[in-house]
Amino acid sequence: MHIVMGATGHIGSALALRLLEHGEKVHVVLHHEKEVGVWRARGATSSVADVRDTVALRNALAGGRRAFLLNPPAPPASDAEAEERATVRSIITALRGLPLEQVVAESTYGAREGSGIGDLGALYELERALAEQPVPARVIRAAYYLSNWDSALDSARNEGVLHTFYPPDFRLPMVAPGDIAQVAFDLLTASPVSDQLCHVEGPDRYTPADVARAFSLALSKPVHAVETPRAAWAQALSALGFSEAAASSFIGMTEATLKAEFPPVSETQRGPTSLDAYVAELVARNGSD
Repeated sequence: MHIVMGATGHIGSALALRLLEHGEKVHVVLHHEKEVGVWRARGATSSVADVRDTVALRNALAGGRRAFLLNPPAPPASDAEAEERATVRSIITALRGLPLEQVVAESTYGAREGSGIGDLGALYELERALAEQPVPARVIRAAYYLSNWDSALDSARNEGVLHTFYPPDFRLPMVAPGDIAQVAFDLLTASPVSDQLCHVEGPDRYTPADVARAFSLALSKPVHAVETPRAAWAQALSALGFSEAAASSFIGMTEATLKAEFPPVSETQRGPTSLDAYVAELVARNGSD
C-alpha cells in the first residue's frame, strides 16, 4: 500500500492517480471529508487527517508500506513559517516506529538551514529529520513550481500584465507539478535507498519575461512582466492577505532565491513539460476569454 499526502494538491493528486493507473494500492491522506467519495470512485482508500494532528496522521500512515510526504503550505494569514515547522515536527513524530520500507519527501531548491526564509528553512528541517530516522528516505528538491504562476492568469488576461517580485530577466529553474509527480512515482516504486537527493526541474530555465511571453502566446494578446519594487513587497503581500510574519519570511525566501546558486543542469533530472505547454494548458482549462 502506498500512502500519499497532499492528494488534493497538484503533485499528490497526480502521483496518486499515476500509482492507481499502474495497479498499485493507494491510500490518500485528505484534509476534508468531501474528497473521500471522489477518491473512492478512483479506486483509492482514504483517511481525513489534519497534518497537525500527529495521532491521526500516524494512523493514516500506519497501514502503508511506502509513503509520499508533503509538508502543506500554511495559510498566509498565519505565522506561516512557524506553522510549517510545526507540521514538519508532526510528520516526523508520526513516522516514528512505523514499519515503512521507503518514504519519498517533497522539498525545494535552495533548502538550507536558517530562519526567516520560509519554505527554504522549514523543508531543510524536514530533510535533516528524515536523514536521522531509520526508514530509507529519498528527497525531491523541486524547482519553482510552474503552478505558482496560475494566479497570474487573471491579470494577464484582463490587464495584459504579469506581476513579479523577480526582475523580468531573472532566470529561474521551474518545473511542472506533473513532472515532479512522475519522479516521485519512479522513486516510490524503486528499490529502497537512503539519503538520495534528487533535484528536479523542467526542460529549460525561464525568466518572468518568458512567462509573460507564454501567456501572450496562449491568450493571443500582449502580456508584459512588471516587477514590483522591493520597497513595495510588504504592502503587496499585505494586500494579498499575508500576516506581517508570513510576509517577512516570504520576503526572506525571495531574497535568498535571488542570491541562490542553482545546481548545474547536468546534475538535475529534467521533466518534459515546457513553460509554453504548461501555460497553454492552463489557459485552455480556464477558458481563453
